[in-house]
Amino acid sequence: MNNMMSVLFAAGQESKLNELTLHRTTASLPFGGRYRLIDFTLSNIVNSGITQVGIIARSNYQSLMDHIRQGRDWDLNRKNSGIYVFPPFVYNSSKEVYKGKIEAIYSILSFILWSKEEYVLISNCNVAANIDIEKYYDLHIKNGAVITMLCYKGMTTSSSRIVIEKDADDKIVDIYETEYAGTEEKSVSLNMYIIKKDILINLVQKAYARGLVDLEKDILFKLVNEGKVCAYDVPEYAAIVDDVKTYYQESMNLLKYDVRKSLFGKEDRKIYTKVKDSVPTVYGEHAKVSNSLIADGCLIDGVVENSILFRSVHIAKGAVVKNSIVMEKGIVGENSSLQYAITDKDVEISADRNISGFITYPIVIVKGKKV
Repeated sequence: MNNMMSVLFAAGQESKLNELTLHRTTASLPFGGRYRLIDFTLSNIVNSGITQVGIIARSNYQSLMDHIRQGRDWDLNRKNSGIYVFPPFVYNSSKEVYKGKIEAIYSILSFILWSKEEYVLISNCNVAANIDIEKYYDLHIKNGAVITMLCYKGMTTSSSRIVIEKDADDKIVDIYETEYAGTEEKSVSLNMYIIKKDILINLVQKAYARGLVDLEKDILFKLVNEGKVCAYDVPEYAAIVDDVKTYYQESMNLLKYDVRKSLFGKEDRKIYTKVKDSVPTVYGEHAKVSNSLIADGCLIDGVVENSILFRSVHIAKGAVVKNSIVMEKGIVGENSSLQYAITDKDVEISADRNISGFITYPIVIVKGKKV
């Protein structure tokens, strides 16, 4: 599919992710033992044949730059296309970071105009899903929509989710943003949109001239009222990570076989990530591991249950880790206990410590901290 480019937003709800995004942007948040959240969006793009990728950063994007490098691991280190990372430059008179997506897109209009593709995929980078984008591009062309939205069927597990209602022809008849989490299954936007490049440029220029900043509320919602927006529910598993609670819940969902199969089980649509050469994990004499995801390079001599361990984690003798996420190079000392916790990269839990959160509110230990 050589007729579509993509514009990705690296930043998300950093304020709601608290300690997890103190040192990184949402796109580079570690997920699933060896991945970053942006890996899913980038993989969906390249699996659909898109090779022109613009990533708009906002803050703390050094880890993102280190992760994607020149796009080699996604076959995007190309001569005439590939990955372009744009820092948060803006044209407003105060010289501040962009206030919203409209201003951000306006700041890279020259990149969009220069690209030869006719269509644009706009997406956040906080979605874990394995989606055939080409399928929805074809539907977009067939139905002649101004904008096509990708959604998923699920509960609104946090606030500020966009919920839609549509008719039998997949045209949106109502759209709104939630104020709080809900328990009813609805069609929830993945914040992924397909639009013709010329139309996007025209809409953004007009909105920017009026001082508007919010792509969804100031452009998308208004087009819905004109009956020009279609939406499709992707059948695959999809997860939005926009706060600590959803990060923990969606990470724990990876322990379910059907979720892993939906994300990683498609031979023609693999999920790619930065390749690291690591030694295999070593299980010691006292190791007991059940229902867990273990990355390579770990040393385990304690008990690990219902947990996710990233690369090079050390679980010492007598240590017990349950229902927790331990990121890269984490250490859990002898006879320590970790339950319902998220420990960031390079965290060390000393010997004989007992750390426990709750399933509804896991405790987060910030990067590099020793407890």
